[in-house]
Amino acid sequence: MANTASARKAIRVADRKRIINDRLRKTMRKAIKEIKDLAREKKMSEAKALISNAYKAIDKAAKRGVIKQNTASRKKAFVSRISKAS
Repeated sequence: MANTASARKAIRVADRKRIINDRLRKTMRKAIKEIKDLAREKKMSEAKALISNAYKAIDKAAKRGVIKQNTASRKKAFVSRISKAS
């Protein structure tokens, strides 16, 4: 357990940030999974319609530092690749 007031505050701040980061990560993963599922069902037009949502979620996660920029680029390339496959 934290001994000082500043350490207790740091724990509170870390808890708040964890919740926000988890929400961003969950949104990103959900957007990617929706596209993956649609691509698996060969519904490419619907998958292409969701690409902008996935890009938005990935970019937000990278901007907030939840994932690194190269990881974001890799995920965006993956999303683009699976939505183009026919």
